[in-house]
Amino acid sequence: MAATLAITSGCQSLKTANASHQSGTMIQGQNSEQPNKLERFNITGKIGVTTPASDSSGAQGGSAFYAWGQQDDRFAIELIGALGIGKTNIEYDGQTATLVSEKTGTLTADDPETLLKKATGWQAPISQMPYWISGRPAPSDSAPKLDAQNRLISSVNGEWTASFTYRGSDKRPSKISAVQPQGNKVVMTINH
Repeated sequence: MAATLAITSGCQSLKTANASHQSGTMIQGQNSEQPNKLERFNITGKIGVTTPASDSSGAQGGSAFYAWGQQDDRFAIELIGALGIGKTNIEYDGQTATLVSEKTGTLTADDPETLLKKATGWQAPISQMPYWISGRPAPSDSAPKLDAQNRLISSVNGEWTASFTYRGSDKRPSKISAVQPQGNKVVMTINH
């Protein structure tokens, strides 16, 4: 039976609706038995997105506070002050991404990246973020680099190059910065 993710109001926490999945424990660091399996997490923080300058205007950007709940390949994200489109909910069930906001109404797409571009014009490596948030390279990453404490400090995914910042000896990053050569940039602060 599939668990559904539900967002509580106020960008405070994300809860699973299926109680049988709540008894699982959160795994710290890399899961050596199933390295490609996504971990379950609930995080909050702030995300900023910048796009390159167009012919007639300078670089554009926006930011939002977020609450993100991840379970396997499903996630639910609530954005407040969302990149110029108001309070926004984004959900992905592993096959279809759905975005609901006051400004755009309900939009769907096959993947989160297409959905974000359709709704806002922004680009972000959303499908890689669940791995990166857990401090692991995504399965499609190339050239991951680790620090002396065996933590991911940089990785490349297609045109995106990501760098990771940690607090003290934390195993999970507190900040992810991802950039493309064309000038797209995403900076995400993370409260685990």
